[in-house]
Amino acid sequence: MSIERPLIVTMGDPAGIGPEIVLAAAARRPQWLSQVVVAGDVATMERAARALSVAGCPGVPPVVAMASLTSDKTTTGQGMAVWQACEPHDPVAWGRIDPVAGRVAAQCIRQATQAVLGGQGRALVTAPVNKEAFALAGVPWPGHTEMLQSLAAEHQGCQPDAVPVRMMLSEPRLCTVLVSIHVALRDAIAAVTRERVLQTLEITDRHFRRFAGRRPRIAVAGLNPHAGEGGLFGREEVDEIAPAIAQARAAGMDAQGPFPPDTVFMQARQGAYDVVIAMYHDQGLIAVKLLGLENGVNTTLGLPFVRTSPDHGTAFDLAGTGRASPDSLMAAIEAAMAATPSG
Repeated sequence: MSIERPLIVTMGDPAGIGPEIVLAAAARRPQWLSQVVVAGDVATMERAARALSVAGCPGVPPVVAMASLTSDKTTTGQGMAVWQACEPHDPVAWGRIDPVAGRVAAQCIRQATQAVLGGQGRALVTAPVNKEAFALAGVPWPGHTEMLQSLAAEHQGCQPDAVPVRMMLSEPRLCTVLVSIHVALRDAIAAVTRERVLQTLEITDRHFRRFAGRRPRIAVAGLNPHAGEGGLFGREEVDEIAPAIAQARAAGMDAQGPFPPDTVFMQARQGAYDVVIAMYHDQGLIAVKLLGLENGVNTTLGLPFVRTSPDHGTAFDLAGTGRASPDSLMAAIEAAMAATPSG
């Protein structure tokens, strides 16, 4: 019996904790075994299962190899289905940056993304990758978000700019969307333009209307201290951010700001807003991660499919120990399941 339109989880960097937390999550939620397929390497996942068993993790499911996504899974619900989505290879050393790890992680992401775009999977959840390993392997993207954007554009026959995406990081008390992602800080400042801020507001508003069923209350953080103090500490708020907010409000969005960045996240955490638009990567992510990584979820907005991931990295220092927490990955899986129909 095969899994109909499974949720596909990529194994992440095989030298990191990704394979372990995928299996640890399944050990805690055995009902997921009939709904989830791992896009990864069978030998790597088997090694992770052994590591968890040695560490005393209860209920570690056996690995069930699948030659293709459409292969029958004869032990449906009894094991973790692993689709061999990358070139077979000897397992890489745990906890080390390795070009082989970067290459096979990227292969799994590509295969899984193409499967979801082709309707063979209901959603995509990605375990962490290492950006240095990506670079050593010659992967032309700095991270998941940019790679998924490019693959979606390739599928649609257009340029990546035609599929604008944004990173949203959330946990139960705070949700933030970023205007720019993996760029140098000086480039992030240059990216604070009226057009890009407005596009971020539009993407965020569409996402919440689609998946939350309501118009979100959006707070927009300023770029400069005190949101620029009317231009005294920089003019980005006056010339770029405020005009974008005005355009968004004219289009029917509930957008407010720009607010001082040092207080707006606290106000959102207290319930005044549903989401905060942050001007650059660390401005938004420090706030969410300070509240705790255990329930954090990274969601890519703007893709033609649902993609979530945990909000932490490969944790090389924990790889192979069986001690890494699967909580954030479990939250990402639950979010993806909630957003997509089964069957």
